[in-house]
Amino acid sequence: MNEIKILWVDDEIDMLKPHILFLEKKNYKVTTANNGQDALDLFDGENFDIVFLDENMPGLSGLEVLGMMKERKSSVPVIMITKSEEEYIMEDAIGSKIADYLIKPVNPNQILLSLKKNLDHSRLVSSKTTLDYQKEFRKISMDMGMVNSWEDWIDMYKRLVYWEMELETIEDHAMVEILESQKVEANSQFGKFIEKNYEDWYEPKADKPVLSH
Repeated sequence: MNEIKILWVDDEIDMLKPHILFLEKKNYKVTTANNGQDALDLFDGENFDIVFLDENMPGLSGLEVLGMMKERKSSVPVIMITKSEEEYIMEDAIGSKIADYLIKPVNPNQILLSLKKNLDHSRLVSSKTTLDYQKEFRKISMDMGMVNSWEDWIDMYKRLVYWEMELETIEDHAMVEILESQKVEANSQFGKFIEKNYEDWYEPKADKPVLSH
């Protein structure tokens, strides 16, 4: 198994040393930060598999840091850790797409269970998405050679955008590169389609898309 990298953000991080040692003995690599800004700097500079984030911190709050992290790398699961069970905090956190939340004081087994649940889920989603696109790749390539109307090109564009959005969520760079090459091929084929049909679209009764003129 590849080394799992955890970013743990808490303004009382020194008090969590026993938990961190427990995870390190389980072969997790834990990087710590005691404030939101340091956490964001670390998050930008390294690829973490998962983040534990304290909700109540001085300076940038946990919810503010959560929002900024999701803007940067939306696919990284974030587990919110809070002392409060107030409903509005949980609603805000869940609305910001947290993967899970834990109520302090947490014990090591709670942490481990949350890790396994979220990391295994991410791995399974990533594996299924990659497999599904591999199956669809050949079909898209074959269909691209048979597109003969502007409506078909709209459908082809929607299919490519759908897979672009799906692959963005798993950050599989190899699959993204394959999709990019397929988009280049689509642009080339579409250009040839326009060259072949554009002049005919000036006919008053032609079946044509909305044109710029």
